[in-house]
Amino acid sequence: MTALVPTPRGRLTPQRALADLTWLRVGGPADWLFQPADEADLAEFLAALDPGIAVFPMGVGSNLIVRDGGLRAVVIRLGRGFNAIATTGTRVTAGAAALDAHVAKRAAEAGVDLTFLRTIPGAIGGAVRMNAGCYGSYTADVFVSARAVTRTGQTVMLTADDLNFRYRQTDLPEGWVLVEATFEGVRGDLDALTARMDAQLKKRDETQPTKDRTAGSTFRNPAGFSSTGAADDTHELKAWKVIEDAGMRGAQRGGAQMSPKHPNFLVNTGGATAADLEGLGEDVRKKVFQTSAIELEWEIMRVGDPAP
Repeated sequence: MTALVPTPRGRLTPQRALADLTWLRVGGPADWLFQPADEADLAEFLAALDPGIAVFPMGVGSNLIVRDGGLRAVVIRLGRGFNAIATTGTRVTAGAAALDAHVAKRAAEAGVDLTFLRTIPGAIGGAVRMNAGCYGSYTADVFVSARAVTRTGQTVMLTADDLNFRYRQTDLPEGWVLVEATFEGVRGDLDALTARMDAQLKKRDETQPTKDRTAGSTFRNPAGFSSTGAADDTHELKAWKVIEDAGMRGAQRGGAQMSPKHPNFLVNTGGATAADLEGLGEDVRKKVFQTSAIELEWEIMRVGDPAP
């Protein structure tokens, strides 16, 4: 390849467009896209990579806007070889590329309750990195440990203390790549767990634009917690409510729209640019601050350079 980028056993692609790898279908190219063959390949590549080159681990692109100018980095995307799921008692170990929904279902088949993962878009690496959660449960609640490869190619084990879980945040160092995580669930009956997941899916499909091009929730809830799903859950400090109150449900900019069905979902209605999507999000943040003095924080990760 070049003196700066080592040749791995896995797949290394220069100037790889990223739009088709994100749920919102926008964004320019990465300098390089690396799909490692296995964990050893990943570690060897990172150890040999010029330390001046940025590394960006990317999951399935479910919570991501890549700006139109692309990403000056080696984007690392894990695939086969990183999606195994194994259960031992009430412990479930999953590769970082395993989809959250698949982990929930496999756990249920083993009689372990990780049902909250069923409706969370994305893969396990992202769930750990962002402390994903819904219905009052979070990744941190069931987390035991994780394995990661550092920017210099070392393999390390991480505890909850290392990650310092918070609402939609952790302290995973820049350029570290999560490769596996272990969770501890509680015992549950398969039929009951399946029924709960079915009910969660039904509720999600009734209230969220699951058929549209979105990236999940756009902004974090100002209350600092996700929906509990309980009947007495209050809505005053939910992102969707303050967006609604600001009159921004259905707001548009170019091909971007705040979903009429759920105002905290940013939708690519067709032909949107990353600038349209991010710009609309900033319009919403400005209007919400004007109307309620609340400064919404992005939940969607935005990376890369604007169009030249």
